Amino acid sequence: MRIVSLLPSATEMICALGLEECLVGVTHECDFPPFVNALPKVTHTVIPTDSSSADIDRLVREQLRTTQALYRLDFPILAQLRPDLIVTQALCDVCAVAEDEVRSAVCALPGTPRVVSLEPHTLAEVFDAIRHLAELTGVRQRGEEVVHALKARVEAVAIKSTGLRDRPRVALLEWLDPPFSSGHWGPELVQLAGGVEGIGRAGQRSRTVCWDEVITWEPEAIVIACCGFSVERTLADLPHLWAVPGWQTLPAVRDGRVYVVDGSQYFSRPGPRLVDSLEILAHALHPAVHRLPPGLPPPLRVDQSMMARHELTRLKHQSSTFAV
Repeated sequence: MRIVSLLPSATEMICALGLEECLVGVTHECDFPPFVNALPKVTHTVIPTDSSSADIDRLVREQLRTTQALYRLDFPILAQLRPDLIVTQALCDVCAVAEDEVRSAVCALPGTPRVVSLEPHTLAEVFDAIRHLAELTGVRQRGEEVVHALKARVEAVAIKSTGLRDRPRVALLEWLDPPFSSGHWGPELVQLAGGVEGIGRAGQRSRTVCWDEVITWEPEAIVIACCGFSVERTLADLPHLWAVPGWQTLPAVRDGRVYVVDGSQYFSRPGPRLVDSLEILAHALHPAVHRLPPGLPPPLRVDQSMMARHELTRLKHQSSTFAV
């Protein structure tokens, strides 16, 4: 079977199922496992790589009004790959190739490959998606093994969290300019990790919020997992937070419990590594109870002084680059 994946989370599912050799094409954003970087890319984005967070938000809203996705399909490459199966999604209107574009392209391909669209909104639905993909590709038993192992890790976190007396109010943010609450599986991860999410709603879309809503919630821990951003890219958006009215009086800020995590690699992808995300989040909220498993990146704890140092380093690097 020749498989093309049109979203990073599906690529990770396919590889978790042991189907690496069947994978012949991926998106420009697929980067895990590392070997997929060498595979043909069948998509590209219309967003300039140097766009600010505010500009990205504006472009997304414009595309939503025109019902167009921000990603485009490279049909000539797709045709050359001759896929038997194309895995896409209908979950997000802008973060992958539009489903209608995919199905239209398939009609022009020889052999008419099968298209499966994944749409998980919760952790349980992610596990169902893995099972469904395993069934379609003839590795049902492997799918059950993968899901069983992932569920065991989730259960281990949940059991440890059950006995916690202190469950901090948490704000899990998916974007900063403007601020977005977490959505879908995000609030569920917070609950399993031993926190209380009061802004996002489990199983529902993330949404734009105003800073007043965050301030009113008075979070005791703030976890910033910007959708599609690495830790380093997220840090570029942080300095202005300390100028938000009421920010510095928040319990999380006063107590030094503002964390940055990798939204691109973990929290934004509804695939196997959502369980990694849960373990990272649990460690951030309760480090004495939830030890960080080997190989996972620790959440980065940030404060105003750290951000000032980061900004100074960035400006020095920028100046040296211009000088060269």
